[in-house]
Amino acid sequence: MLLTWIAEVAQEPLLLDPADHQAELDTNTWWLSTGDEERRSLTVPEVVTALEGVAAALRIRVRALGFTGVATFYVWHDEQAGQLRCSVGSVTARELPFRNTYVPSRELEPVVAGFLDGDGPGHPSLRVWVADVGGVVS
Repeated sequence: MLLTWIAEVAQEPLLLDPADHQAELDTNTWWLSTGDEERRSLTVPEVVTALEGVAAALRIRVRALGFTGVATFYVWHDEQAGQLRCSVGSVTARELPFRNTYVPSRELEPVVAGFLDGDGPGHPSLRVWVADVGGVVS
């Protein structure tokens, strides 16, 4: 079920408005979770592949919309909620709307592994996988 929900993220409503980052956050943020049994049955590579597929599909959608600015798809493990979360915003990897310290990363595996393993709170900074999905900047 989780892999299906991840794939559906690529088809959800999408708002890119550099003048209204809060509206982007409200529209473009998804919470993904699953029960312990399914979590144990999933592998890091299959979840990574699903999320990378979403990034690729979003990149195509963003360009098809004619959006020519910066857009970032990002994924993190909300340890307290036990969820994998993802969002899209018209910001760079260094401008993501987190209140606490975070580390943008090109490595998705540790984020997914933390979610699947059920790692709890205690990491000094949030690791966030980032993927550029923006249009070609003129």
